[in-house]
Amino acid sequence: MPAGLLARHGRLDELRAAAATDDSRYAVQALARLLEERGDVEGAIAAYRQANGPVTRDPNSAFELAQLLVRHGRGNEAIDVMRVQDDAHNGDDWTLHTLSDLCLDRGRPGDGLTHLNALDAARGGEEDWDLYWIRLPLIAARDGVDEAITQVRSHPDGATSYAAPHIAELLAGAGRTEEAIAVLEQHAHANSHDLAGYLIDVDRVEDALAVLQRYTTRPLELSDGT
Repeated sequence: MPAGLLARHGRLDELRAAAATDDSRYAVQALARLLEERGDVEGAIAAYRQANGPVTRDPNSAFELAQLLVRHGRGNEAIDVMRVQDDAHNGDDWTLHTLSDLCLDRGRPGDGLTHLNALDAARGGEEDWDLYWIRLPLIAARDGVDEAITQVRSHPDGATSYAAPHIAELLAGAGRTEEAIAVLEQHAHANSHDLAGYLIDVDRVEDALAVLQRYTTRPLELSDGT
């Protein structure tokens, strides 16, 4: 019987047996969710740990476990789970994003940066932009937006069109939307939708429409509701 159906009918013993031999982890997740619904948080945590051992082999299971811990006010443990997961997968960008977001949410940006800096050093200090930008919200939280932007500018790709949206997001998050717009205007062709969104945020709707009409391949048509 499928794990979801076992969970729906509360057949806990059968679900435990399915989870013990389930390489796909679906039964493990179903078991953990059922236990959590019944108020057995420790049992739900144990289900993930017993299925995966000391190091969660499946990134999805690690994420599920981390989210479970966060839901029950155990964010610091969630950070530990994702740190171990990231170490096991050698800086996978998905796990790094999750780890960094957890550190930010828990008010621990310095810990997130320490992990990212160690990873950067292990790679010889040549971090691609796809990984580098993950640190920017952490720097902004710890040292301020201007310091984060200074760090961006020091990166070889810091002045490119794909760095511009990340700079703009930092500025807009600090209430400096006009500055965000100015950054994106330098790379409007590549970032027209982001630029239009910020223009709308400051009630420059006509300017937003002009940007989209200029840089999209098919002209926009305003609907009259008919």
